[in-house]
Amino acid sequence: QVQLVESGGGLVQAGGSLRLSCAASGRTFSSFAMGWFRQAPGKEREFVAAINWSGGSKYYADSVKGRFTISREHAKNTVYLQMNSLKPEDTAVYYCAANVWGASYGLDLAVSYDYWGQGTQVTVSS
Repeated sequence: QVQLVESGGGLVQAGGSLRLSCAASGRTFSSFAMGWFRQAPGKEREFVAAINWSGGSKYYADSVKGRFTISREHAKNTVYLQMNSLKPEDTAVYYCAANVWGASYGLDLAVSYDYWGQGTQVTVSS
């Protein structure tokens, strides 16, 4: 089975930066589309960013566009979310997700993903 493990969360002040990592199992990682979602207290899970199998197409929620960058390193089976200019409203549990057939579209939808990580907490203080 596919396993995803997030890391890199923590507590930062507003305006600071964090880089989240998601390590995926197996050599099939290179064919996966990958996404990041987040869920704040009392709110629904929302799309943050996604990247297709090749890394050539990236997608971002309007709320993070220009501040967050998704990338991947196939050789390390890892996808990253670089988060800059963090705001208190970015506070949430961040989840990594994998689409195993390598979709290029519909990656803003949670139903497009087959596997999920355990989540990592990001807290941004004001």
